[in-house]
Amino acid sequence: MVEKVITLENIPLLDFLGPGNENIKHIAAAFPQSKLVSRGNEIRIQGRAPEILRINDLLNMLLQHFHRFGHITPENIQEYIALEGAPFEENLKNDVIIYGNKGLVVKPKSANQRKLVEASFKNDLVFALGPAGTGKTYIAVALAVRALKNREVKRIIITRPAVEAGENLGFLPGDLQEKLDPYLRPIYDALSDMVPSEKLKFYQETRVIEIAPLAYMRGRTLHDAFVLLDEAQNTTSEQIKMFLTRMGPNSKVIITGDQTQVDLPKRQKSGLREALHVLKDVKGIGIVSLSGKDVIRHKLVKSIIEAYEKNESQKVTEKDEHKRPKGTDEGGA
Repeated sequence: MVEKVITLENIPLLDFLGPGNENIKHIAAAFPQSKLVSRGNEIRIQGRAPEILRINDLLNMLLQHFHRFGHITPENIQEYIALEGAPFEENLKNDVIIYGNKGLVVKPKSANQRKLVEASFKNDLVFALGPAGTGKTYIAVALAVRALKNREVKRIIITRPAVEAGENLGFLPGDLQEKLDPYLRPIYDALSDMVPSEKLKFYQETRVIEIAPLAYMRGRTLHDAFVLLDEAQNTTSEQIKMFLTRMGPNSKVIITGDQTQVDLPKRQKSGLREALHVLKDVKGIGIVSLSGKDVIRHKLVKSIIEAYEKNESQKVTEKDEHKRPKGTDEGGA
């Protein structure tokens, strides 16, 4: 038996350990051959050396997660425990998608982000679905830059439908490109993290990296390219079909969307929803769903998303109850 003591310094113990040491109990349950005891700001681990090393790696990753996001949940613990094979630090190091500017390391930060990366490696077409803040677009851009750097493709094409979220493009100043730039800003921000500014400017001038409205894709064949369709929930059925049929030889496509934030006119159906239904049984297409658990923005964003999801669920329940004929029970007797 080997013993290791980890001292928690400058950490709010209740937030990290959880009420009644709930988080430590989750870790202990995953490693039944070892003994974990939390006393004050110390965590004592007793067991065999290989397992102690894994627990140590896990705790270090949870500490990094806590310093970054300000909270630890049982779901976070399960996600890190799910990382199999090598010790956690080595495993995560191998998950690096690209090294960006100023020492930035871009890699998946949740189990579902990891699934998105794996799905992209295995499939030429991937749907990445989930609410804002889950990193789906950022990871997709990183995968595109990686493919370009590794010369797996010759160009990157990033597009999105020109649909306003409660605003009117016609009232914005400038030409079409200037009107669209604010809507494409998240893409530019992601690229600026990963490609040096001068090289990014050169890539755009030579159309190695092209960022354009979806309407510009009509009539083109997108070959030798990594193509990202962002905000796909705002495509019409005709638009997304047009886009999907643009795929050419040696092309990779990731389509991202949030089905809860459709900005189309009320009577207009989302092309993304239809595409998912039509293509659900087609082999070679990956579909990855991210959730509030994957949110990597401010820790309040996760709570906000969960509150809205709960509210929407209540609305559906109330609507169903309102439709049910009076004087009948669920059994219809």
